[in-house]
Amino acid sequence: MKCPKCGKDIVRGVCGCGKRDIRKLGKLEPQFRLITLDRAAVNADTRTLSLAFSSEAPVERWWGMEILDHSPGSVRLGRLQTNAPLLKDHDTRNQIGKVETVSIGTDRMGRADVRFGKSGRAEEEYQDVLDGIRTNVSVGYIVHALVLESEVDGECTYRVTDWEPYEISTVSVPADITVGMGRDKTTWEETEITITLKTSEVSQETDPEETVCETCGNDPCSCTQTDPNNSTTEERTMPDVKIIDDAKKEARNSEQTRVREIMAIAAKYPQLEKEAREFINSDKTLDEFRTLALESIGGQPVSVTPDIGMSKREIKQYSLVRAMATLAECRPLEGLEREASEAVAKLTKREAKGFFIPQDMMTASFQRANEQVQQMFQRSLTANAFASGGATVQDTLLVADMISLLRNKPLIARLGARTLSGLVGNIAIPRITGGATAYWLPETGGVTPTDQQFGQLGLTPHRLVGDTAYSKELLVQSSMDIEAFVREDLMTVLALEKDRAAINGLGAAGEPLGILNTTGIGTTTFGGAATWAKIIDFETQVANANADVGQMAYLTTPSARAKMKGIQKATNLPFIWENGSEPGSGTVNTYRAEATKQVPGDKVLFGNFSDLIIAEWSGVDVVVDPFSQKKNGLVEVTLTLWSDIGVRHPGSFCVSTDSGAQ
Repeated sequence: MKCPKCGKDIVRGVCGCGKRDIRKLGKLEPQFRLITLDRAAVNADTRTLSLAFSSEAPVERWWGMEILDHSPGSVRLGRLQTNAPLLKDHDTRNQIGKVETVSIGTDRMGRADVRFGKSGRAEEEYQDVLDGIRTNVSVGYIVHALVLESEVDGECTYRVTDWEPYEISTVSVPADITVGMGRDKTTWEETEITITLKTSEVSQETDPEETVCETCGNDPCSCTQTDPNNSTTEERTMPDVKIIDDAKKEARNSEQTRVREIMAIAAKYPQLEKEAREFINSDKTLDEFRTLALESIGGQPVSVTPDIGMSKREIKQYSLVRAMATLAECRPLEGLEREASEAVAKLTKREAKGFFIPQDMMTASFQRANEQVQQMFQRSLTANAFASGGATVQDTLLVADMISLLRNKPLIARLGARTLSGLVGNIAIPRITGGATAYWLPETGGVTPTDQQFGQLGLTPHRLVGDTAYSKELLVQSSMDIEAFVREDLMTVLALEKDRAAINGLGAAGEPLGILNTTGIGTTTFGGAATWAKIIDFETQVANANADVGQMAYLTTPSARAKMKGIQKATNLPFIWENGSEPGSGTVNTYRAEATKQVPGDKVLFGNFSDLIIAEWSGVDVVVDPFSQKKNGLVEVTLTLWSDIGVRHPGSFCVSTDSGAQ
């Protein structure tokens, strides 16, 4: 939601002009605070645990900094003192014990003794506490009254002068602090609060345009109650009405998403549990936690699901051509195409320059593109020019007989390269660069310590751009299934260039670094026509690097393939290149062998292609430009995706330094 005054987004109840805060909401749902328990305080004989459940430490909330006051009369202990429940994860249907005693200490902290039950689930939780596995407790409480102590640069600090704890829970990672896990609805209904403003400490600057009270509608406000003794306080009790505020809903949804995704990463990497709790309580951003996660877990990629969850029906209804035609007419995107683009933008946290094609649509298109024999990076389609698109404008057209443009053949993915999709931010993949050593020693010999050495393969987004043009007349007059044709044609452009970069990317001028230009890969020189001994040398070099595992294959050009098909291993033995089970493919010494013009200089490449990593960041951004080529009656379409390529272990590959077609 956007603030109607300044036009900026409202996040956690506050917009850019700082005029929307808790003082205009008047209600709060239950709050939760996390405390680390001391397992040494467990009495094994009585199954009781002494713990602190609250303090006056400031905690950041969406509405400001919160301080729980522990002065006499500030804490309503009645509910905790009458057999209050000890829960698991704030779930009222999962009681594991009860609160025995409660007190407020001289150190201004809330303390309690809790006793675990003997049911199966209670026993399980109790043992986890004894073993130090469950190390945290959280208290649920209701806020009844606040005092605004200070406001500096729009940051408010509130002291809670009337609050009521009602349950204590054992937790692993804190539950969703807005809705919780399995809580009954009545537990989280909003509670009316009273807000007291210490006017002597709060800036009294007001916006001259904002003089009418939102509560009573009068100017000056007639519902304000001023102390007749001219004290420095002003108290306002909000009316008992249902307040439905878009800002609060936005804040709640945002906080739910942040906590849920942090918890999901922590569940995947348990070693980050402590950091997850700290991030949730400190209200730090999800992106900050992802960055910490990458550093903490040795650079394992943290990803999001690349698909947006389109149904089969939606995939069938989605029209790339319709979206392009809409933007070509300078109209805003609408319908399914707009919703899909917005979903990708939200998923990737990136704004589209045009519109995003969802991964759901791209997957099938890339698969079909990889099966076609095609080559050409930039071209135009028009209806009037027969060779440029007019051939599709016919009274009767046999779509099945459509003549495909001859292109290079993309093969890297088929040879076993690993694809990491749906990535967020830069990633680093760990790899071992040196190993520990074991050796024999005499009885009194000393051990010389050796350590494993680690490195990282860093991957960052590189922009891959494809460009084409089409005429509006083509879209209007064509009788073929132009939708499938345009979609697969555009995806093929990107798939081919990504395949070429994986083989021979320069690692400069925006290109990723391909296999052939990776430092440390093995090399061999034919020095003439290919021989069986030289072919064996490829395999020997990879084996000597302990990399002869995984998806081993040969890759070369059609010319080199033709040569090896005519060279025998030895007299009366088969040829080096033998036909494979699939048309166009082959085998060399039982290993799969493929040929494509994507390989430069007729070189021969052999290796473990599963050690080639192709990283993809979600979404293809499509920009439709109806102006640049308008004099030619064309609309230019530019596609951008973000990808990177890297070799985990250079020793997994060996390439010829000269041509295999000599």
